[in-house]
Amino acid sequence: MRPALLDRVGRLTDDDLPAYVYDLSALREHVHTIRAALPERVELLYAAKANSDPRILQVLAGHVDGFEVASGGELSHVRGLISSAPIAFGGPGKTQAELVQALDAGVERLHIESEHELLLVSALLGDRLTDVLLRVNLPMDLGQVALAMGGHPSPFGMDPERLDRCLELIASHPGIRLLGVHLHLASGLRAEAQSALVDKILTWAEDWAHERGIDLAEVNVGGGMDVDYAHPHKVFDWSAFGAGLRRILARHPHLTLRLEPGRSVTAYCGWYVTQVLDIKFSRGSAFAVLRGGTHHLRTPAAKLHDQPFEVIPDDAWPRPWDRPEARDEPVTLVGQLCTPKDVLARRVMVERLRVGDRIAFAMAGAYAWNISHHAFLMHPRPTFHHLDDVEASVTGDTYTHRLS
Repeated sequence: MRPALLDRVGRLTDDDLPAYVYDLSALREHVHTIRAALPERVELLYAAKANSDPRILQVLAGHVDGFEVASGGELSHVRGLISSAPIAFGGPGKTQAELVQALDAGVERLHIESEHELLLVSALLGDRLTDVLLRVNLPMDLGQVALAMGGHPSPFGMDPERLDRCLELIASHPGIRLLGVHLHLASGLRAEAQSALVDKILTWAEDWAHERGIDLAEVNVGGGMDVDYAHPHKVFDWSAFGAGLRRILARHPHLTLRLEPGRSVTAYCGWYVTQVLDIKFSRGSAFAVLRGGTHHLRTPAAKLHDQPFEVIPDDAWPRPWDRPEARDEPVTLVGQLCTPKDVLARRVMVERLRVGDRIAFAMAGAYAWNISHHAFLMHPRPTFHHLDDVEASVTGDTYTHRLS
């Protein structure tokens, strides 16, 4: 936690906790590094599902080529914040109302998940025009990956043999233009593995297009860049990935490649800050009970990992009794929920942890608050704070709000 961020956290009151603190300066620097690593003919979209915080989206708007949304709600949210943002609408199970909304909004791309979805678009299109990508579930061995969206039977995309019927439908409707294909098959890949997968995808896509006589303009490979919660400093190697893409694209001179990362863009800019309410010992094991929990930060429960954290000591102790603490021993950090699954980190060694100390969980900038079960037990919602060195130098302040 850099000094300016630590100072901002230190100015939070107990009533502010739990709190999400987003380091917008760090985010700006990180996405700039990503863009600098990517070659020409690579377009970068941000997957809004990872974190749709308004200030985060506004910062990213100046660095990405657009946003990928997966619902009508996300579409309205992004368009309401950044009216001119190019938007691609993806995801399975689009409703008729969402498709009408997308067509009315003139989204830049529709990612078509099935023949039925394409038929529905053609029926709703009227005299409008729309550009589409066909999402394909390419059968292949993906090896060990954190999440597999394709390569095996999956609700995402279409098997390649079902594409010909889609081509017939597109050819029969002058308002639908096929720009390319979408193949987001896996998540949790490191740079070398991600490059190898992109290579296979582009080779398949061009071979398929050549066989069908299609002028293929672009291929979207989604996101899936590895984010290692066990080693927070091991950031995905964008430089190596960019170098790999340059070599690959040299063999595909007429293709534009689209990326849609989410987690790997914003995970590192977010911190979930809370406070130790109690230290308990049960059958030789130490537990720290914290304000909040997985109803605010669901990531460790969803991915079954230990969320990395820093201890921020607080030496104030106004009580007349001894302060509960754990010293030089493993501690399990849990929340306030009435379930044994409310665990943020298991048996992590701490030098000293006391009631009243604060815990700052790192890597909480993606798939954290926005995927959590907020209403369970009806605890107060966290406050949200944004540190921006550029803005602070002008206004002398930061931005804070609490969700209602």
